[in-house]
Amino acid sequence: MSDVSKCRNIGISAHIDSGKTTLSERILFYTGRTHKIGEVHDGGATMDHMELEQERGITITSAATRVQWHDTTINLIDTPGHVDFTVEVERSLRVLDAAVLVLCSVGGVQAQSITIDRQMARYEVPRLAFINKMDRIGANPRRVVQQLHDKLGCDAVMLQIPIGLEQNFQGVVDLITGKAIYFDGAQGEIVRYADVPEDMREEFEVARQEMLEALSMYSDKLMELLLEESEIDEDLIRAIVKSATLARQLTPVFLGSAYHNKGVQPLLDAIEAYLPSPEERQATAFRVNSQTEQEEKFTLEPDDDKPLVAMAFKNVEDPFGSLTFMRIYQGKLEKGATYYNQRSGKKERISRIFRMHADQRIELDHAGAGDIVAVIGLDCASGETYCAEPGYCTLESIFVPEPVIQVAIRPINLKDSDRLSKALYRFRKEDPTLSIKTDPENGETLIAGMGELHLDVYVERIRREYKVEVETSAPKVNYREAPTVEAAFDTTHKKQSGGSGQFAHICGIMSPIPEEEEDGEPFHFEEKITGGVIPANFLPAIEKGYRTSLEKGPLAGYPVVNFKVLVNDGSYHDVDSSDLAFRICAQTSLRENFARTKPAILEPIMRIEIECPENFQGGVVGDLASRRGVISATETSGATCRLVGEIPLAETFGYSSTLRGLTQGQGVFSMEFLKYKRVPGAIQDEIVRERNERNTDKARKR
Repeated sequence: MSDVSKCRNIGISAHIDSGKTTLSERILFYTGRTHKIGEVHDGGATMDHMELEQERGITITSAATRVQWHDTTINLIDTPGHVDFTVEVERSLRVLDAAVLVLCSVGGVQAQSITIDRQMARYEVPRLAFINKMDRIGANPRRVVQQLHDKLGCDAVMLQIPIGLEQNFQGVVDLITGKAIYFDGAQGEIVRYADVPEDMREEFEVARQEMLEALSMYSDKLMELLLEESEIDEDLIRAIVKSATLARQLTPVFLGSAYHNKGVQPLLDAIEAYLPSPEERQATAFRVNSQTEQEEKFTLEPDDDKPLVAMAFKNVEDPFGSLTFMRIYQGKLEKGATYYNQRSGKKERISRIFRMHADQRIELDHAGAGDIVAVIGLDCASGETYCAEPGYCTLESIFVPEPVIQVAIRPINLKDSDRLSKALYRFRKEDPTLSIKTDPENGETLIAGMGELHLDVYVERIRREYKVEVETSAPKVNYREAPTVEAAFDTTHKKQSGGSGQFAHICGIMSPIPEEEEDGEPFHFEEKITGGVIPANFLPAIEKGYRTSLEKGPLAGYPVVNFKVLVNDGSYHDVDSSDLAFRICAQTSLRENFARTKPAILEPIMRIEIECPENFQGGVVGDLASRRGVISATETSGATCRLVGEIPLAETFGYSSTLRGLTQGQGVFSMEFLKYKRVPGAIQDEIVRERNERNTDKARKR
């Protein structure tokens, strides 16, 4: 890339139906990338290029493109809003320098907005907020800004105020320049600047003063000028907004209606003015210091002449081959050159490089620092680092959430088994949140994902793209088993069958992991062996024995979590003790003693957010209570009610059709995984009984 300072790598992120893709389509049109505005509702959106996306009117996969605004190049990624496809947002934000958080002027900060905020915080991504749909009935931008303060804890400052609201929304007033901005022409392509309307003069003065007072918190110079009541230079205001935005202290707020072509061009100006270029956003990597052999962090430079450092953040199979999307942090990527996968040490050749525009591609000979491109020739997983030299450095990888729901899948016609395997292998490679495994008891293929919609989309893609008719079982919940009390154990493994035998003896305590020690790991192993009663070389075998037994707990065959083992005594035999003997002894101790910890079954609890007309609220709340749901917050805005609560995943299957029935088709909801929680005793007994019955049936069939 010739001038990195003139580059912006940004993502468009939002809750479902906030208008992300509509905004992306307007950006493509106003920057001259397309000559016709594509619409989501009629299946013509450029960025929603997949057939299923066009049919359902939702974004399923993130789509990348590149546009030019004035003399600034913008690499743009449009991401999905459904929490089921959250990994697309996750890996996009990992490689982007900044983002635009789109919010609905009526819905405000919704469930997925909060999730996206957490993801932005994880990767320290600066952002602008764009309050969309200002022409909707009930539009209230000031309420949305207050929600940004209250729910996301960010300092959101309006840099514009609206000229009219709802059906009277005509344009915006820029609080920095003091100019009214209107959008004329058939498609809002003519931006007209005028004086602030007389009837808005007082409102403008108040809003501008509020903005300046908010910005003075980030600049002593501005505070002095305000106290002196001096003239304030526009360039100073812009410099303060930019520095506070880059430091993630400030979220500038802009207004518009993407669908009615208002407010998009000023947003593009703001992207150019306030969001960072690759050189303003310091990327860091890790490498091992050859002298100290300690891992150290260092800063990458967006310089084409430095050694290449790039991240492969997404894999896609399309009719022309396997594409890997890459973000180049340092150095130059060249067609035909070979680079090293830093995890495997494997040397791989880049056969072709493409600039992507949704599903269209332009071939390149090389790409420079700061670029986002797609390449052919790599065999890797999402999040892997490629460098010009082996063992050069590694980049922080991408966070992948655990799947919460699974179904068994099988082809209706057995001869399609190979094609089904190919489809599942491809989708697993593309999507790290899709888990595929074989049930060891009955050989069934199980696919696990982030929700019903997630799995439905993949089942439909298998039917369409691979022409394989499949059938699936009813969704199964990924339960967990966990101890609730402490229990001592004393286990001996002894076997003699001629020649050398097997002997191992371990004593200790099984217990839940205390809250203060919780670190996300499901198992903690400790040893306090004194006097050499068990030689140190056998301790890894004991730990391995426990770990291998955790996948199927003794209570109902679900993975064991929140489990701690302390081994503090035991004995061994000079001849008969071995790694194998101690591993078997550990497995036996778990099987025989786990029941004494009074284990509980844990179930995934989802955070649910429901929007429905207020007159249907009673029925929706009653239905939620019957599903063991709990309402934690209720908010009414006009005739619309928003309910926020928690509900067990097991009670949500088929909920979309139930909600439609309860609200005459007007209710919508979104869910995301919140935590694991102990199931009530009666339900635990039922889960254990069903599991035992299944195991009995399988044994009888054998």
